[in-house]
Amino acid sequence: MIVKNLYDDVIGTDADVDSKQWNSRRLLLAKDGMGFSVHDTLIKEGEDLHLWYKNHLEAVYCIEGEGEIYDKATGITHPIREGTIYALNEHDQHILSANKGVQMRMVCVFNPPVTGRETHDKDGSYNLPE
Repeated sequence: MIVKNLYDDVIGTDADVDSKQWNSRRLLLAKDGMGFSVHDTLIKEGEDLHLWYKNHLEAVYCIEGEGEIYDKATGITHPIREGTIYALNEHDQHILSANKGVQMRMVCVFNPPVTGRETHDKDGSYNLPE
């Protein structure tokens, strides 16, 4: 059994990855052997993230804040607010935006799992572990 606490076991450790646009607190990682990773991620207010998880499938559940996700393939923008889930089931290229004045807090699940210190490369993806 794996039991972790965000505040006691993740924040301030190597599993707490901060960037200019987001802060990803990685709760479960590849080393935990679950076949997926789980992140508690803060999208900083007013930020637009151009993302393309070409190597991963991702599901995201918004638990705080408001914003939108723009699907680059269809041109459709979907509003995001507390209680919204979206799944990037086709490695969808997208832009995730947090509204000005609020941050979004998201629970993200990645398959395959990340190892822990990944940041986005120039096309917005994570590389697969070696």
